[in-house]
Amino acid sequence: MGLRVLAAMSGGVDSAVAAARIAEAGHDVTGVHLALSANPQSHRTGARGCCTIEDSRDARRAADVIGIPFYIWDMAERFQRDVVADFVSEYAAGRTPNPCLRCNEKIKFSAVLDRALALGFDAVATGHHAQLADGVLSRSVDPGKDQSYVLGVLTREQLSHAIFPLGHSTKAEVREEAARRGLTVADKPDSHDICFIADGDTRGFLAQRLGAAEGPIVDQSGEVVGSHQGAHGFTVGQRKGLRIDRPAADGRPRYVLSIEPVSNTVTVGPRSALEVTSITCGRPVWNGPSRFDDLTVQLRAHGEVYGCRFEEVGGGLRIDLDRPATGVAAGQAAVLYSGATVIGSATIVSAAQA
Repeated sequence: MGLRVLAAMSGGVDSAVAAARIAEAGHDVTGVHLALSANPQSHRTGARGCCTIEDSRDARRAADVIGIPFYIWDMAERFQRDVVADFVSEYAAGRTPNPCLRCNEKIKFSAVLDRALALGFDAVATGHHAQLADGVLSRSVDPGKDQSYVLGVLTREQLSHAIFPLGHSTKAEVREEAARRGLTVADKPDSHDICFIADGDTRGFLAQRLGAAEGPIVDQSGEVVGSHQGAHGFTVGQRKGLRIDRPAADGRPRYVLSIEPVSNTVTVGPRSALEVTSITCGRPVWNGPSRFDDLTVQLRAHGEVYGCRFEEVGGGLRIDLDRPATGVAAGQAAVLYSGATVIGSATIVSAAQA
């Protein structure tokens, strides 16, 4: 007997094919598009696949082709509170958030899943590129499109009500299938960047909401080497756009090493000073098998993976890397894998050289 499945349809090719596959498998499928902006015109149009009026129309047309009911759910207020406001407050605190990860956690698999279950649906299906078998999350067969990292924050309970139909397909195969099915989004470009920042200018977006606040840029000795208009405009590991007054004595580039929001100070230094081997994390979520080997950790979306060891310390985690990583930023997620299988995740609090 088929399941009652709510298919989240962003207006992009992935979610359209995911919905089509679930319907073809004999399940009772209803499509839903999430209206995430109170003013959709302010969200970027064109190559987005998220949040615009254009996207809602593309999602509706796809549902018509598939032959499933379609609705639009207004999640703008929840999205503003749990994703946009969180994004701004995290930067204000000197951390670097991942809004796509937060959207999966708070919107698609919390607010949407809760409503879906209350309405009698058995599961929520999305177009994420990840594999899910018996409630265990693993990487997609397409490493370039793998999205298991941004799903690593989900709990076992949430994963038990999730379906990811695309995990065994490459993106090229998904597009070919969309064309065969007559879905007009077959050639629609992938979405990039942050859906709620219309022009892609993250620094400008934050400046509008947090205001300009001039502060110093200092080197590791504490000497002032420049100034800025707000520490929230920087991320650890950043090299470009620092506008430093004087070059380093050795002539090498400087990178952002740390951000101190209370004193509004940005510290810069050589790339070697970015290297860390020990990471402290909070809010661990264990959603994979309890027995594992070949342990690795991924520290940002589409980032490198590192061999590691971990131990639970005071309700959090300490992760020790087998080799140094650079650009590790507080606020990002550390997702642990055993081979291709997700073990769990935690939020990075700090990082240091062991």
